[in-house]
Amino acid sequence: MPPPTEKVKTSGAIGRAILHAVLMLYSVVVAYPMIWLLLASLKNSRELFERPWGLPASPVWANFVKAWIEAGIGRCFVNSVFVTAISMFFILAIGSMAAYALARFVFPGRGVIHSAFMGGMMFPVFLGIVPLFLLLRSMGMWNNYFGLITVYVAYSLSFTVFILTGFFRTLPRELAEAGLIDGCSQFAVFWRIMLPIAKPGIVAAGIFNFFGIWNEYPLALVIIADNNLRTLPLGIANLLMVQHYETDWGALFAGLVIVMLPTLLVYLVFQRQISEGLTAGALKG
Repeated sequence: MPPPTEKVKTSGAIGRAILHAVLMLYSVVVAYPMIWLLLASLKNSRELFERPWGLPASPVWANFVKAWIEAGIGRCFVNSVFVTAISMFFILAIGSMAAYALARFVFPGRGVIHSAFMGGMMFPVFLGIVPLFLLLRSMGMWNNYFGLITVYVAYSLSFTVFILTGFFRTLPRELAEAGLIDGCSQFAVFWRIMLPIAKPGIVAAGIFNFFGIWNEYPLALVIIADNNLRTLPLGIANLLMVQHYETDWGALFAGLVIVMLPTLLVYLVFQRQISEGLTAGALKG
């Protein structure tokens, strides 16, 4: 009869083997649709329907040219990059300052302001679309990037403040006090000392905001009407409607690959920072 320690080792090995098998199966389930999409983007419409699961007989790279130039995905891509970059700058700048003030200072109304930010996370986007449209149109902010970026910043601040407040609350107060003793102002302490320490949280919040803004559709659909100002989700939706009549599915899938690649690359590059930021936030919170 094997000793108890051997039984524990055997059961542990079996448990790890089962866990690895489940994770491998999950990886296949997650990765296969992306691989299929990439292969489909390299086929023509006839081959796509005749051999949907096979490898492309002859890769049709012209699908990406059609999607980028003829379907206008290239212009939409540039528009999305511009809108996302400007929105991210203001979201992280305003959100980090608001979170630092709420986390480190005591002032009248702090609880109300913090509750207002948290309440913004529970406000459905679709509930405010009609009044938002009327408000932006009356203020001259409809059908332009200024209105779209302003809305993105406003909607994203609640989540950003929620993430960053937990980081700033647990940063060592001794560092801020040392900076003040050395002659730094509160503003300098924030930018030079506290903000760099909160980098994991800022990176995590920034990446999640990037995913949300890059793939956002309903707000852009309501605010943007000019074809030249369309972002990528609007461009893909328009391409989908066009391909229903032209049946050029290869170009449609090529457009989807163009949309997917930036988010995939961002995740692959910053996956370590995402894990560190979420883990640090969990430990500090």
